[in-house]
Amino acid sequence: MKKPFIFLWILLLAVSTNVLAQQLTVYSGRNEAFVAPVIEAFEAATGIEVAVRFGTTTALAAQLLEEGPNTPADVFLAQDAGALGAIAQAGLFARLPERILDRVDSRFRSKDGLWVGVTGRARVLVVGAAIDELPRSVFELTEERYRGRVGWAPANASFQAFVTAMRVVYGDQRTAEWLRGMVANGTRVYPKNTPIVDAVGRGEIDYGLVNHYYLYRFTAENPDFPARNYYLPDADIGALVNVAGAGLLANSGEKEAALRLIDFLLSPLSQLHFATEVNEYPLVAGVRTNPDLPPLDRLETPDIDLSSLSDLEGTLELLQETGALE
Repeated sequence: MKKPFIFLWILLLAVSTNVLAQQLTVYSGRNEAFVAPVIEAFEAATGIEVAVRFGTTTALAAQLLEEGPNTPADVFLAQDAGALGAIAQAGLFARLPERILDRVDSRFRSKDGLWVGVTGRARVLVVGAAIDELPRSVFELTEERYRGRVGWAPANASFQAFVTAMRVVYGDQRTAEWLRGMVANGTRVYPKNTPIVDAVGRGEIDYGLVNHYYLYRFTAENPDFPARNYYLPDADIGALVNVAGAGLLANSGEKEAALRLIDFLLSPLSQLHFATEVNEYPLVAGVRTNPDLPPLDRLETPDIDLSSLSDLEGTLELLQETGALE
């Protein structure tokens, strides 16, 4: 992130905060490059030290479930609502105050007030620039005409949350049929989203199941990068809008400082960082979205309670049973 953002945060916020001899422990399933500039600005503005354990959202959620009430974590930052829901369901989160919850639309926070979305992340098909044939649903991707032309990342937490949403809406049987159909249709496996977008740009595949913002990492370096995002219509399950979000661990010994961090993540300048540097959707009203993105309120998204995406274990079992994940 550009240094002026950090300095601006410090100037605007340090004048209204007291330096505190405190330390927070944060488990972050969000990429260090995305989160570190915000954490550094928070530390500079408040004097609160933050120790961050970075890892995958799935692995850190499993760690929290294993540690239970004895976890040293004060805050969990996750890249999808499913992991947040799993920790909430285990009774490890404390309810957040209304002043924090009310900053985000009810669609993008826990119905029980146990976690709050920080940014929005839309599922899309990234499509080769020369490709005109566009499906109207992810269910069409099992058809013969898409054989060997699609890429996915079954080990990715965002993909797993999408599969969990499919299970919630359509049930395990239909979801398993789709997964088996994708495997049988020669869907190509990639370790994560970035290589999928790269493969589409190189013409290795024509379609990729990814989050919307990965494309912009490529177009920032090459405005003529030969791919585009396609938002599936008619509220298809493939058009799910998930969130990256945060929750406060119930047994935290630094609840006040932890709440200040979550509040900081929802500040206009933090939201602007995520919108401009990461190209995610800000969830706080009044923050400018990347003008290349369709407005969040105009996306045709499935009507689903993000709090219901908590059964990560069941999704992992289904992915393994169907051969989608080894």
